[in-house]
Amino acid sequence: MDHEPPPETFREFDVPEPLAGERIDRAVSMLTGCSRSAAADAVAAGQVLLDGSAERRVSRRLAAGAHLSVIVDPVPEPLPLVADPEVEFVVVHSDDDIAVIDKPAGLVVHPGPGHRGATLVNGLLAEFPQLDPARPDGVGDPARPGLVHRLDRGTSGLLVVALNPAAYDDLVAQLSAHEVERVYSALVRGVPEHERGLIDAPVGRSRRNPLRMTVTVDGREARTHYEVDEVFSQPQPLALLTCRLDTGRTHQIRVHLDSIGHPVIGDDLYGPQRPVLSLNRPFLHARELSFDHPGSGERVSFSSPLATELDAVLGELRSQSNPPV
Repeated sequence: MDHEPPPETFREFDVPEPLAGERIDRAVSMLTGCSRSAAADAVAAGQVLLDGSAERRVSRRLAAGAHLSVIVDPVPEPLPLVADPEVEFVVVHSDDDIAVIDKPAGLVVHPGPGHRGATLVNGLLAEFPQLDPARPDGVGDPARPGLVHRLDRGTSGLLVVALNPAAYDDLVAQLSAHEVERVYSALVRGVPEHERGLIDAPVGRSRRNPLRMTVTVDGREARTHYEVDEVFSQPQPLALLTCRLDTGRTHQIRVHLDSIGHPVIGDDLYGPQRPVLSLNRPFLHARELSFDHPGSGERVSFSSPLATELDAVLGELRSQSNPPV
């Protein structure tokens, strides 16, 4: 479902001598601490790379020193979540049912291998103790309490958090029915041929690189509307777009824009590109969020100003493309 996108990072292992000759599923199980069945599922799904290539044969025997890259779906039981008041984010709105958060770029949304603490969830637990997964009235997934959708680490902007089980169920239902409106600003390489358009293409995990998502016939339906807001000629043709999601697949906007030849500037995962701007994050900002309030039923809308570093980039582009006379 839209509200449970997969993680994005690999765990890396060199096969030790004691595991030489072991099947890959058993080795993954022993190295990660996950169950044998979870390891086998991960291998079959292409989520384990052997020396850089996806290995789908669960019976493959390993040599000592072989390198395994395991996408972090098969992980041990999560460590207990700890509230962390040092995590910085902005609470745009909160009431008994929801909190609307403005997330800065660089902040991971929920814990996972390599990110056990200092995530948005850790900060939310400090700000909203009712999200503590140890409470009998837990809110959603105990590993991601309150979260109904996610923003990538490098994306800034708005997301809504449920503060009680009823609100969680309501928001998940709205997301599944595509009733939550999510609007993003994105700066892309090149200028789309049409001023507005719809990218309707299924998105699934890449078979060649499980870290990446891709347009694929066996993926899940995904639709992104885009509109060109502004065009820049220097230092090369670029376009500022408004993107609206009908669906919320992992990396959807990034994958869709790359698929039509206009990758997001600053995105080092899709559409590899030589740097053209001094930007160490994707130029992608979730600027507007609208949904029916789970308590009142009224339509509510929230907005977030463009992140400071992105606004500075636009100022630089406007000065280069339209120098003073």
